[in-house]
Amino acid sequence: MSRRSAAPARRRWRVLVWSLVTVLLAGLGLGGVVVLQNTYALREEHVAVRHDGRVLDGVLARPRSGEGPFGLVVFVHGDGPVDATHDTFYRPLWESFARAGYASLSLSKPGVGASEGNWLDQSMDDRADETLAAIDWARSRPDIDGRRIGLWGASQAGWVLPKVAARDRALRFVIAVSPAVDWQQQGRYNLLAELREDGATQDETQAALRRRETTLRLLRQGATFEEYRGAVGHTDGMTAARWRFIAKNFRSHASGDLRAMRGTPTLLVLAGHDLNVDVADTEATYRRILPPSSLTVRHYPQATHSLLDHGVETSEPRLTLTALLAPRQLYADGFLADQGAFLRRVTAGGKLE
Repeated sequence: MSRRSAAPARRRWRVLVWSLVTVLLAGLGLGGVVVLQNTYALREEHVAVRHDGRVLDGVLARPRSGEGPFGLVVFVHGDGPVDATHDTFYRPLWESFARAGYASLSLSKPGVGASEGNWLDQSMDDRADETLAAIDWARSRPDIDGRRIGLWGASQAGWVLPKVAARDRALRFVIAVSPAVDWQQQGRYNLLAELREDGATQDETQAALRRRETTLRLLRQGATFEEYRGAVGHTDGMTAARWRFIAKNFRSHASGDLRAMRGTPTLLVLAGHDLNVDVADTEATYRRILPPSSLTVRHYPQATHSLLDHGVETSEPRLTLTALLAPRQLYADGFLADQGAFLRRVTAGGKLE
């Protein structure tokens, strides 16, 4: 339950800036550099996966050469209206996996792109069912090795990945990037972290905490959006659809499903500048539940929640120019290389130390 609700506006602004910068760079003769830097060693195929009476639009990104069968990384998105490429930010990851001999499968969320439905109607169990359907679809393809399928997921996927891995014991691995564990604890941490980041006063912080407690009380009572709005006044970007989504999911806690997936090789990726997830709590939970033999933990001190370099993500001009001219450098140092290295070790039966 992040305080910040301006993501769609930021995306629209970034698209506009990208367009203007692209025109400027083309005028300076750098258009070829942009094309080259945004060309990846991949073969992307548009795919459609049917689940629960709906068609989900997606991309299967295979290594540039070879007929397979390839191992497969199935992507599980974080919060929000995410498309299959995550506004192209997934492509450097897909390339890293391709170099390790793995394809990547990513579906646009329901209601995003050509995918049918509405992602705000989903519970975390619904999201797990959808992921399992994608895995079943992939196992039917001759170019995919059904014995080498695993999951990659970020943030909100922390409640989805363990559910899927607990139900499909044939999964080869899980890569959990900035995963949340306890919805309510995570929400409080995020609230306080953003208040500190914004320089809030003690009075503002206490008022925000009181508002949060009111919100949780209403959720526990099963209150409608109208009742919520009447109780808190200004809704701070909350919509009726978002309220229903939170009401379905605010009790989410990953611990039980984590216990059920013990033994699945897991890479836990944690960022040093994470305002969304309490990485200390997440790491402690994963270490307490998962055996050391199956758990690898990697820290990236200069990374944000999205594993982008902190200096890049916090500067819109730098973020835009890096995305255009050097997109592989968006991510924190070592992150992309470590992703591919983990898959090579899993394939070889080893562990990334």
